Amino acid sequence: MISRQLYILTTVLIISFQGYSQESQKKLDAKREKLKKEIAYTNKLLSETQSDRSVTVGQLQLINVKIDKRTDLLATLKQEVYYLDNKIEKTESSLFDLNEELRSLKQKYSKIAWHAYKYKTAYNKLIFLFSSDDFNQAYQRMRYLDQISSYIRKEAERIKNVEEEKNQILSQNKVEKLEKSKLLDIEQDELLELEKEQAQKDRLKTNLLTKEKQLKSSIKDKEKQSKKLAKQIQNIISSEIASKKDVSGKVYGLTPTEKKLSSSFTSNKGKLPWPTERGVISETFGVHNHPVLKKVKTKNNGINILTSKNSEARSVFNGKVVGVTKISNTNIAVIIKHGEFFTVYSNLDKVDVNKGDEVTTNTVVGNIHTNLKGRTELHFEVWKGTAIQNPSYWLSQK
Repeated sequence: MISRQLYILTTVLIISFQGYSQESQKKLDAKREKLKKEIAYTNKLLSETQSDRSVTVGQLQLINVKIDKRTDLLATLKQEVYYLDNKIEKTESSLFDLNEELRSLKQKYSKIAWHAYKYKTAYNKLIFLFSSDDFNQAYQRMRYLDQISSYIRKEAERIKNVEEEKNQILSQNKVEKLEKSKLLDIEQDELLELEKEQAQKDRLKTNLLTKEKQLKSSIKDKEKQSKKLAKQIQNIISSEIASKKDVSGKVYGLTPTEKKLSSSFTSNKGKLPWPTERGVISETFGVHNHPVLKKVKTKNNGINILTSKNSEARSVFNGKVVGVTKISNTNIAVIIKHGEFFTVYSNLDKVDVNKGDEVTTNTVVGNIHTNLKGRTELHFEVWKGTAIQNPSYWLSQK
């Protein structure tokens, strides 16, 4: 039989857990909705690239992005179910404790009610009082009868309150179980979608393997453009460094304004806005295995962001345009200096800034090119002096 004190302690612990659980569940709910929106947006991008009937590596990359997000969504759903299981377990434990307390209260109430019944009439009360040995005993008996009446009223109210609390918790338990059932249904639907996407990925890979020669040619063309862009960036950075040399060849340090800008840029690491309004990362920084061709690796000096048609590239921070360079007929790159840092926006087909322009955060620098297959992709890089950085570490996680 649980004591009232132990019950109160248990209830406090349950409420504390539920408060934490609700906060965690809110975050999971928000994450689930965010992932659903990202999957929907990826589907939109996929529909744009599929307007061209030919199968492309770009489509495969988008399918991979969608599979990753779907997998993350499933993991989030499992976490939500886990939290609900815990809540249901705690709720049922609380119900058990309340039932025990009700049983105890009703036992006590029935005993005291029996005593009250014995003296329920005025006649019995008078006999009980007048059979006292003296006035003091009569006074004590009168107080005893009043206390019994008061105790019965309090215990009856207490039983009523516990019954109400029990009914509330029962309703909560029903809601939690219904919510869990809905989540399990959603999880099952997402698993079916994931299976379809995996099958679609396998079909695309099989199809693309028949185009090995075309894929290798495309890789060489991209490598050529990447090297040209890297050379242009290095030339611009070298030119910036050279502009700080005096006649003896000594290089001056950053100006106070440049130092302040560099410090501000550094303090915003992981918080910089994306260079596109919306988008998904189609290729991350570094060396990667080709998604189709075995034993073929590709290198990316930045990240590639797939976005919608007619999208614009935007500056991620205050700075100065130090270069606008043409990589190919449909690929113009803009380089912006932020103190000792540089950001690069490549694969633009129209530029809205000129060399020497001062820009602020979110200034539109140009329109992102959409190729004949409906693919709209920005290439974005971050440099610290002559050292390449991983842009994912600098941009916010949205």
